[in-house]
Amino acid sequence: MARLSFSCLLPASWHFSVSPFSLGVTPRQRLVFLAFFLACFLLLFLAMLHTHRWSPAHRAGQLDKYMSIIETMEATDIANPSLNFGVVVDCGSSGSRVFVYYWPPHNGNPHSLLDIRQMRDHNRTPVVKKIKPGISTLAHTPDKASDYLQPLLKFAAEHIPKKKHKETPLYILCTAGMRLLSESQQGAILKDLFTDVPLEFDFLFSSSHAEVISGKQEGVYAWIGINFVLGRFDHAEEGDDAVVAVSTGTQNQQPISRKRTVGIIDMGGASLQIAYEVPSAITFSSPEQENAAKTLLAEFNLGCDVEHTQHVYRVYVTTFLGFGGNMARQRYEDFLVNRTVSRSRLTGDQTGISASSPYSDPCLPVGLEDSVQRDEQTVFLRGHGDWLKCQEVVRPFLGQPNTSASLLRVYRAPVDFHNSEFYGFSEFYYCTEDVLRIGGNYDSAKYARAARDYCATKWSTLTQRLDSKLYSSQADISRLKYQCFKSAWMYEVLHSGFKFPKDYPSLKTAQLVYDKEVQWTLGAILFKTRFLPLRDLQQEAFRPSHSSWPRFSFVYNHYLFLACILVVLLAILLYILRLRRIHRREQRQAETLDLLWVEEGEPLTG
Repeated sequence: MARLSFSCLLPASWHFSVSPFSLGVTPRQRLVFLAFFLACFLLLFLAMLHTHRWSPAHRAGQLDKYMSIIETMEATDIANPSLNFGVVVDCGSSGSRVFVYYWPPHNGNPHSLLDIRQMRDHNRTPVVKKIKPGISTLAHTPDKASDYLQPLLKFAAEHIPKKKHKETPLYILCTAGMRLLSESQQGAILKDLFTDVPLEFDFLFSSSHAEVISGKQEGVYAWIGINFVLGRFDHAEEGDDAVVAVSTGTQNQQPISRKRTVGIIDMGGASLQIAYEVPSAITFSSPEQENAAKTLLAEFNLGCDVEHTQHVYRVYVTTFLGFGGNMARQRYEDFLVNRTVSRSRLTGDQTGISASSPYSDPCLPVGLEDSVQRDEQTVFLRGHGDWLKCQEVVRPFLGQPNTSASLLRVYRAPVDFHNSEFYGFSEFYYCTEDVLRIGGNYDSAKYARAARDYCATKWSTLTQRLDSKLYSSQADISRLKYQCFKSAWMYEVLHSGFKFPKDYPSLKTAQLVYDKEVQWTLGAILFKTRFLPLRDLQQEAFRPSHSSWPRFSFVYNHYLFLACILVVLLAILLYILRLRRIHRREQRQAETLDLLWVEEGEPLTG
């Protein structure tokens, strides 16, 4: 029978080894003994579970995180007096949209961000409204700017409780369309907003709340938005593999370990954008490179206290105009027209000049006939769907149109491909999912095979598949027509332009995150309101504290854990003492019996 040694728990004079099954205890006592120890260890286990698995920090990272995701899909309870609200107007080139956000009170942890969510009406529909055209069309009538935005602001005001208007911040942020205007035209439009909006609406609005943001700011806001939704600004949990050591650049500051953020790559019709965190300090090979990098690197603190570096992020972000899918195809077609016309004039070769002898385009599906017109000159094309050849012909376009801002020449901050993660949006998702149906985790070999097979498929077969609804609901004739080119362009941008290894395992192509579209406006309001938690914490400091079980601090839970250990050890010690008394009593009884036996003449055996 195994023996339990508790000598390490007792004073030196008490050292002994004891087995509860060698003391003459009854079977019932043995069961009681086992039940007692099981209860003690169960109490200890529950204490550990409560302290480590159900502490406020962990609840915020696990159970509450998933509950929060569910809550964001439900109708917003505007009757809840503790909710705060915020409004962001995205003034784009083709139109403007208003987004209404809300957030519950701050959780009291100075290292946590506000839990900002998009408002949903009673139908669970996101509170968003869009108008056309863009605000930049008011360049010559700037005095109408506030009238232009009036429908959007009225819409937002109707969804926010009237008594909350005065404390609801309003941000009017203008992007590409306004950036094309002169500074005087921009200033006139913004001045009208500063002057007239406060006259009609009670929102918290000042001159700093309306601005024309740069492409760099827009990229940073988009990066903040996606990482916030994915929970990458939360505290790293014990045993979490997705962590990274970050050097903040502060002198004598040790690197901090926190959750690894994700990078984003986004290819639209006209432009291409990339943004990712650079966790380590960068060394430059020359002053020229350092100057170029300064325009592409943004360092900012998302935390509410500038003295804390827990939420200091260094992000590389840049936009490449002309490198979107549609613009790349347009530049490619311009090249085909210029080359075909020049060759015809120099050599008399009529290939591509007449419909009877079309140019064989490797970037169009097999059998597809098309034509391109530039300056009254038409070039006729016929697809032969050679994806590998298409890669070769599109690769030179990585260096155009602006040499200083090309994918091949622009400064790129280093990426640790062994410890990083990226999300690809827009064309990165459409190219992999709409017709190839392999969106999600990106596998370059699988993607290359699917793209090669698609390009080599006859055009008549592709259209039959479209009619049979074998592709996604987003696929149309235009997608089928240019899928071969765009798939080759995306591949070259990713691997030849951005230098992603072909075996890179951590790229996901996506359209939605947690079943919702992530807008850069979410990142904007997170950044704009980052100091609000400090105000709440200062107000909380003047309130009397009322402790309750759900709000126990993490430190208090550690005290609870230690108290449970002491209780268990004390119980074990008391039980050992009880066993020791039982053992002594039985010894005295045995000695008494021996004495009686001796007195009666019985031989004493030992």
